[in-house]
Amino acid sequence: MAEHIDFGKQGEEIAVKYLMDKGYEILERNWRNRHQEIDIIAKDGKELVIVEVKTRKSSNYGEPDLAVNKQKQRRLIYAANAYLFRNKLDIDTRFDIISIIVNNGKPVIDHIEDAFLPHW
Repeated sequence: MAEHIDFGKQGEEIAVKYLMDKGYEILERNWRNRHQEIDIIAKDGKELVIVEVKTRKSSNYGEPDLAVNKQKQRRLIYAANAYLFRNKLDIDTRFDIISIIVNNGKPVIDHIEDAFLPHW
């Protein structure tokens, strides 16, 4: 597996542990719908949380969360709609970004809740 894919998976593992430590229930990991993928689907109380994880080795080229541009947001919204429809869910949903910078083996986590609003 390519190094950047392994590094991304490492970031997702860090994010899952972080969310579980905060009391989130992890429902799905790497959930796919056609060409879209949701890194983590979790529950925070009664709210469904769609989580995009971005992991970098530094912020030299900008903060990791900046990679979640409008096109990526649209794909996440489309995938979230498919998940809700497929599972017959009518639940409040929010979109979070977990930005991780791993520096000298130590992750610095920035959890951005309600990172963007869907335009259902």
